Amino acid sequence: MTNETAIQFSVSTWRQPMPPAASPERSRVLDRLVGIIDALDDRRLRVAIDGLTAAGKTSLGHELARGLSRRGRPVSRASLDDFKRPWSERHRYDRLSGEGYYRNAFDREAACRLLLDPSGPTGDGLVALCSIDPLTQVDHSNVKVSMPANGVLVVDGVFAYRPAINSYWDLRVWVEIDPELSVRRGIERDRGIDGGEAAAETLHRDRYLVAELLYIDEVDPRSFVEVIIDNTDLDHPRLIRPAP
Repeated sequence: MTNETAIQFSVSTWRQPMPPAASPERSRVLDRLVGIIDALDDRRLRVAIDGLTAAGKTSLGHELARGLSRRGRPVSRASLDDFKRPWSERHRYDRLSGEGYYRNAFDREAACRLLLDPSGPTGDGLVALCSIDPLTQVDHSNVKVSMPANGVLVVDGVFAYRPAINSYWDLRVWVEIDPELSVRRGIERDRGIDGGEAAAETLHRDRYLVAELLYIDEVDPRSFVEVIIDNTDLDHPRLIRPAP
C-alpha cells in the first residue's frame, strides 16, 4: 500500500489538467524517473523539466508529481510560465520577436525570490508557486505554500537551464521532440486563439521555436542534463539518458 501525499498546485489559471493514465511502457519510464528523483536525497529537492514547446513538459511534471506523491514525498508543482514579466511592462522591452521572448519574457528575480531560493535546502520552504498569472495578469505572489523538509518542487518550462538559474536544480530533465513536431503540436493546442490556426502557426514557428533554438544554440542543455527522454510517441517514450 502506498502512502500517497497531496500535491500542491499553483493557483494560476494556466494550470493544465492531470494527464490520463499512462500506457504500460510509459509507466515503466515514469517509475524509473520517479525512483531516480526519490533516491537523490530526503531533503527538499528542485527538479526542472525543459524542452521545446509542446514537448509534453507539463504532463510529465504532473506524472512525476503523482508518482512521487505515491511514494509519500510531498510535491509542489510550478511552471516558469507563471514567472514572466507582466504585460503592463511590455513597452520596456521586446517580447514579441523570438529573441525578445528568450531574452526578456522571463522574470528571473521574481522566480528566484519567490520560488527557487526559499525552496532550497537552506531556504525557509515558504514558496509562491505563481507570480503573475499569464492569462489574467493577476498578481499571486503573496499566495504562499509551505514545502516540508522532504518536499520536492517539480518545475516545468522552457529556458530552465539558462546560466542565471541552472545552478538551482537538483535534477534536470530534457524532453526531446523534433522541432517540426513541436510546431505541429503547438498549433493543434493553440488553434483556438484569436486569429485561429494561422496565428497559432506564426506564434509557434516565428516566436517560440526561434527563441528555443537560440537557447539551445547558446546553452546546449542536452550536453549536461542528467535525464533525456524522447517524447515523440507519448505512449512509447524512450529514456535516452540515463540508459534504460
